[in-house]
This record gives sequence, C-alpha cells and structure tokens, in this order.
Amino acid sequence: MLPLDPQADIGRRAWVACPSCDDARGCEPCEQRRTCSEHWRYMLSNTGSLLNLQCPSCTHVWVHESGFGATRSLWDRVTSGWSRH
Repeated sequence: MLPLDPQADIGRRAWVACPSCDDARGCEPCEQRRTCSEHWRYMLSNTGSLLNLQCPSCTHVWVHESGFGATRSLWDRVTSGWSRH
C-alpha cells in the first residue's frame, strides 16, 4: 500500500470510480453518477483532460482520461496509450 501523495489535498477532488478497490459499489449516489461525501479521489494534478488521481481508501494512483475539454483530439487520446478507466 502506498502512502498518500504529498500533493494530496482535500480541496482538489474528483468523483471517479477507483479501478483498484471499487469501494463505491453499492453506494446509491455513486451508482447514479452523483457526487458522494465518501467516495471521492484526490486529484493530484492534471494535464488538460488527463487527471492524476489517488484513492484515499486504498491509496492506488492512476491516470484517468476525463474527456472534458478540447485539449487533445480523440485520435491523440487513442494513440497516447493512456487507459480510459
């Protein structure tokens, strides 16, 4: 288990399912894709629509393609090798 990243700040959060622990399973707001007071992720940094996230439950770190904004074309996202999870 990794420690929390020093950049982890509760003021920078994202509501994305953790691909490691799936801690939001069974949570009604999360299943309806609404924000929840328990199942948020630290947003460590971002580059355009790529978010670097850390789960506070299991401390897993991953990159998430949000698809928000127009910083990269769909072709760039597909060919960049980043997972779309």
